[in-house]
Amino acid sequence: MTLQQRKRVVIVGGGITGLAAARYLGQHAAGIAVTLIESDDRLGGKIATQRVDGFVIEGGPDSFLSYKPRGLGLCRELGLESRLHGTSGKVRRTYIMRGRKLHQLPEGLTGLIPSRFGPMLKTPLISLLGKGRMGLEYFIPPRMTDEDESLESFVSRRLGREVYVRMIEPLMSGIYAGDGNQLSLAATFPNLRKAELDYGGLIKSMLAARSKPAPQATSQATKRWPAFLTLESGLAEMVEKIEVELEAVDIRLRTRVTDVRRQSGQWGYQVAIEGEEPMTADAVILATPAFVTAELIDTLDPQAAEALRQIPYVSTATVSVVYPISQVPVPLDAHGYIVPRSEGRPVLACTWTSTKFPHRAPEGFALIRAFIGRAGQEDMLDRTDEELIQLVRDELRGVLGVTAPPQMHFVFRWPMAMPQYTLGHLVRVSTIERCFDRHPGLFFAGGAYRGIGIPDCIASGEKAATQAMTSIQTHTSAEVLTA
Repeated sequence: MTLQQRKRVVIVGGGITGLAAARYLGQHAAGIAVTLIESDDRLGGKIATQRVDGFVIEGGPDSFLSYKPRGLGLCRELGLESRLHGTSGKVRRTYIMRGRKLHQLPEGLTGLIPSRFGPMLKTPLISLLGKGRMGLEYFIPPRMTDEDESLESFVSRRLGREVYVRMIEPLMSGIYAGDGNQLSLAATFPNLRKAELDYGGLIKSMLAARSKPAPQATSQATKRWPAFLTLESGLAEMVEKIEVELEAVDIRLRTRVTDVRRQSGQWGYQVAIEGEEPMTADAVILATPAFVTAELIDTLDPQAAEALRQIPYVSTATVSVVYPISQVPVPLDAHGYIVPRSEGRPVLACTWTSTKFPHRAPEGFALIRAFIGRAGQEDMLDRTDEELIQLVRDELRGVLGVTAPPQMHFVFRWPMAMPQYTLGHLVRVSTIERCFDRHPGLFFAGGAYRGIGIPDCIASGEKAATQAMTSIQTHTSAEVLTA
C-alpha cells in the first residue's frame, strides 16, 4: 500500500455542499479514502422533497439559477438534464401586496433594478412622486467612498425610499429573508455598485446595456434554459443521484462531530466524534453552518471561530397546503406574490406552486406554499405546527377567499438556516480565509460565505475538495522526498 492510499479526507456536513465535495473527491482523488459525516438521519440538508399522491412538495429551495454554472453542470453530469424544467411558460407574472391588495410586479426587473421604463411608469405600486424621484437617479452622482453600504441605503439613495419599500425590499426578502438595512450591498448585489461606478448610475447603466447589440448565444444549451430550473420530481433527485455515486464513500448518518484539532506533532487532524473514538484525517472539509464550524474549531483557532460567529442566521419555515382547485375562488394566474415588510404580515411570500410548476400537482388541485419568518420576525417559529397552518389559512382566506380546510398540509421548520450577509460580511470572510490558511489541510465551504444558492454551494464544495486533494498530494510528495 502506498502513502497516497493511506490518506483520508473527512467531510463534516451532508448538505449539497458536502455531497458535492464527496462526489468530486470520489471522481478525482483515486486512492484517497473519503468519510462523510452528517448529524441528521438523511443527506441533502435544506434540499427536502416529499412526494405524496402525485404531489411534489419542496420544504426548502424549489429551484436554482441556470446562469450560475454548477447547478446545471452537476445535473448534466448526473444524467438529469432531460428532467430539468423551468417555470411555467404560460404564466409569467408575479404579484406584490400593497394595502392588502395584489398588484402585478412590473416586467423588466433585472437584478432588482428596473430595465424597462414603460412598466415602471404604469405600475400603481409607485406613486407619481415616487416615479419622479426614481427618474432623478439619472442626475445623482456616484458615491465615491469605498465603505460598505447597506442594500436599503443604496437603493433609497439611487432610486428613492418608496421604490425600496414597496418593490425592492420584498424582492430582496424573498432571496435572503433579511433586513435590507443590515445586508451588505457588496456581498449580495455587487453588480449594482459596479454599475454605479462604471456608468455613473443605474439608469445610465441600463441605457448603455440597451445600446449594445444582443450577445449571440454560444450554444443550444445557452438558448434553451430559462432563468430558474428545477427537477421533475423535486430537487431531491440531485441528492439521490449523488448518493448512488458515493458507493465508495464511508457515509455516517446520525453522527455528531464535536471538535477538530491538529494531531500533536504530526500532519493532519483529529476529528472528535460523539460516543466514538476520534478519527484521523489528512484533510478536513467543514461543510457546516458558520456557527457550527465555529464550535468545531474554537480550540484550534479562536480568531477564526469569532469571525464565524459574527455571521448571523435567520430562522424560517415553509407551509405547503393542498386544495381542490374548485375551492379556490380566485384564479391562480401567477407564480405567487411577495409581501413587503411594511405590510406587517406574518407571511413574507406565497408561491402558487401548481401554477409555477404544473407538474408538481395532479390536475384539478392547487398546491400553495407560504414562507414564514424573516429577520426581526423569527418569533413566528415559536408557534406550533397547528398555529403556523392557521396563519397560512388566515392569509389565504384574506387574499384568495379560501375558506375550506386544506386536504393536506406540510410544515417544514428551518431553525438558524438562512445566513445573513450583513455589513462587513466580505471582510469577515477574508478574515476566516486568512485564519484557515494557517492550518494546511483544513477547509470550509457552504452557503454562509460567497453565495447562498444551490449552484454556489456546489461550487464551494467542489473548490474545497480540490484544495483538500491538492493539499494531500503536496504533502505526500514532500513525504516521498524526505523518506
